Amino acid sequence: MKNPKKRTLRNLCIVIAVIMIAAIAVCATVYGRKYVDHRMPNFTSAMEIYVYPGMTADDVVSELLDSGIVARPRSLRRAFREEGLLPAVQDGAGAQPGHYTITATNTSIYAARMLKGGWQTPVNLVLSGAIRLRSQIASKISRQMLMDSLTVMNALNDSALLSRYGFTPENVFGLIIPDTYQVYWTDSMESVLDKQKAALDAFWTPENIAKAKAQGLTPQEVAILASIVRGESNYVPEYPKIAGVYLNRFHRGMKLQADPTIAFCYNYTLNRILKKHLAVDSPYNTYRHEGLPPAPIYAPGRDAMNAVLNPAGGDYLFFCASPDFNGSHLFAETYQEHLKNARAFQRALNARLAAKNKK
Repeated sequence: MKNPKKRTLRNLCIVIAVIMIAAIAVCATVYGRKYVDHRMPNFTSAMEIYVYPGMTADDVVSELLDSGIVARPRSLRRAFREEGLLPAVQDGAGAQPGHYTITATNTSIYAARMLKGGWQTPVNLVLSGAIRLRSQIASKISRQMLMDSLTVMNALNDSALLSRYGFTPENVFGLIIPDTYQVYWTDSMESVLDKQKAALDAFWTPENIAKAKAQGLTPQEVAILASIVRGESNYVPEYPKIAGVYLNRFHRGMKLQADPTIAFCYNYTLNRILKKHLAVDSPYNTYRHEGLPPAPIYAPGRDAMNAVLNPAGGDYLFFCASPDFNGSHLFAETYQEHLKNARAFQRALNARLAAKNKK
């Protein structure tokens, strides 16, 4: 008969061995999951995510899983739980609103910490094209950032805010420099204006300030005249010539007689400027008032401001649209020559309209 003590000892050894194996298995599982969650990339490709206010972490996880880029869904959920993002509640459960980029090298834990910590990826804010109304600025910004149009409009009309940048609601177009800016999707309007002011300050180098003085203009006056140049044409190569015309008129004490200022008086609602419109009672009407209007009528941009600082040579005082309808203009030194050019354009326009009406 076997020794009971030996049997008990053997059973105890078996129990201990089983416990040790189980402990090793648990440790291996825990460590293995930890390694997978913390060390192994869990995404098959890159993906941009926009987390809106009110979205929960569970919403974000679902969006990632639905995209098909998650290699190990359980790993992702474990990481979100580890960071306290799951189970999600309606208040957002710690996922910070913003624009984030998941890459193929990211681990599950990195993705979770990125959303919890608000480690955003910048977005490009593109301010381009014709910017002649505050509503256009508001529309462009609100389409590309989390801000709504009303927030942007309120900022553009906020005297106290704009005074920090040396501007007012009336001359705010002079602060806007069309370009592409890197911003965070959740940035404030103050951050956007900071970038505008930085771009404007960078433009006004000592050399450009000296060029403005040589023309007898302040930086703000350069912006005003450049806004008229920008309003006249989209054809950038001709900006220096157009600027030269207006500078010649300005220096000779002539009225600028710039059609874009009339369009501005009517809030850019006119399809065509007629003689009756030239009588509008406004300090911006350069057909009635000499000198520059009170403030920019357009966001001028660097091309137009550089044209004012570096105008094309010549004694041109007039210009009109080319009869070729290619966006260029015909320039003239005398009024008689200008009338000849204007008649040529009118004949071409009448012919074009007649041909269009026949169709």
